Amino acid sequence: MGLLGSLTPNLFRSSEILGIADDALEFALRASEDAHPNEYMGQLRGEDARKLGLDRDGTVITDVLLAPGTKTNPVSAEFNPSYMPNDLKGVGSVHSHPNGVLRPSDADLATFSRGKVHIIVGAPYGQDDWRAFDTEGKETNLEVLNVDLPDDQFFDFTQRDIDRELR
Repeated sequence: MGLLGSLTPNLFRSSEILGIADDALEFALRASEDAHPNEYMGQLRGEDARKLGLDRDGTVITDVLLAPGTKTNPVSAEFNPSYMPNDLKGVGSVHSHPNGVLRPSDADLATFSRGKVHIIVGAPYGQDDWRAFDTEGKETNLEVLNVDLPDDQFFDFTQRDIDRELR
């Protein structure tokens, strides 16, 4: 298969974000809880819904990537975007608000230009302690989907593990 043939499926997939895999949401919630009282930040990647066995066009959020060198504290999280993969599977971001406020700040809105969906997770990090927003900061519905993901899609480490290794 030539280069164009290997790129074609990603180039023409539907850009609609259908939802988030329940495993990806659980990972984001646990990583946010582990980072508490500091903020947590990650990047979201998606996969074509049909590759996950869904009979729908669109993208499902399947991965939460941790950016190397992310700096966090109780009121902010920042990272260098050049450390993140620049590919067609990137769909947005996820970060936590340890204070539990589930709406974007002005600083959050300034980062929402990269990607289509942005998730804010808040303390106490339960199944209902998150909201999704579009690039303009308007709340959007994001369905939690029970899909089977390949084992190699997830890492079994958290930001805390990375920080410990960097010390």
